[in-house]
Amino acid sequence: MKITAIKSCILAVPTPPPMAAQYPQQKLVVAEIETDAGIGGLGYSLVFGGGGAEAVLAYVERLKGVLMDEDPLFVERLWEKMFRADQGIKKQGIAAYALAALDIGLWDIAGKAAALPLYKLWGAVTDRVPAYGSGGWSKYSEQELVAEAERYAALGCRYYKMKIHHPDPQENRKRVATVQRALGGSVRMMVDVNQRLDVLGNVRQAAALEDLDLVWYEEPVLADDNAACAEVARAIRIPVATGENHYTRWEFRDLIERRAARYLMPDLCRALGFSETLRIGRLAAAHGLALSPHVVHELSLHVVGALPNGFLVEFIDWTPPDLFAEMPQCRDGHFVIPDRPGHGMALAPGAVAKYRSS
Repeated sequence: MKITAIKSCILAVPTPPPMAAQYPQQKLVVAEIETDAGIGGLGYSLVFGGGGAEAVLAYVERLKGVLMDEDPLFVERLWEKMFRADQGIKKQGIAAYALAALDIGLWDIAGKAAALPLYKLWGAVTDRVPAYGSGGWSKYSEQELVAEAERYAALGCRYYKMKIHHPDPQENRKRVATVQRALGGSVRMMVDVNQRLDVLGNVRQAAALEDLDLVWYEEPVLADDNAACAEVARAIRIPVATGENHYTRWEFRDLIERRAARYLMPDLCRALGFSETLRIGRLAAAHGLALSPHVVHELSLHVVGALPNGFLVEFIDWTPPDLFAEMPQCRDGHFVIPDRPGHGMALAPGAVAKYRSS
């Protein structure tokens, strides 16, 4: 089998309210890989909020030449070839998103060729993965915040994550406590700082939340500063989660060695695709850490379903019904992993024509 063509584009997809007040659109950088055996693979990277998607597409174009005429079933070899294609380009950020889109497409082909869904191809642990509802953006009113949390709870989600972006720690506590009261203790909560505070600011904020029995306290400091993250983890009594803005196994190894987090959260589209995310997950397992991938739950399901330390997938319910042919559905707070070969996702007819921006 040989790769004969790779078609790529950007899809700009509007988000629904109230999320639209924070992020009016999302952008997907799509790579559709064709082969001479008639088996195709869909790869895509979700560029959250859309910033930089055009640069990601440009690097996808650069990497196409690395893959042409290659056997797509040699996924690991091709991952190494893409990773080492440009020694002067560190495989983070833009380059990581691009490599991820292509790696995801290659694994889609491998699963289809084997007639197996990816989680079974990798050695399944489970076919049913719990989810946490995610959102709670800082621009939400309290009424919108509670309504979103209750909507996820109505789907059976036993966990909900919200942002804590207010400069006053007590105001953040008030919002978290309001949601807890509304949910009546039936749902456990997480909070997300989104890198907004320094070490002392996090110590103050966490102290205001410690009695609320939170599952985790997410991304407390700049993702560039693992030492500061470790300092926060030592200083507060809520378990730290981080990793959505870390890219390679070596970055995660540093987090692990510094004991900077108890929950690791690689994003498939930033952490260089399925290949590297699986390596990160197994590294985490060797150190007794749980893995809870960031966003793109429809793809992350396969990773969590294949790893014994997989914990939760992040469920942000924003996708319009005409983007994908079929999205996994959340029932009783869980997703059943699709049994379709590959990752099981396909763009809906007309989606490219409707949403293509470049």
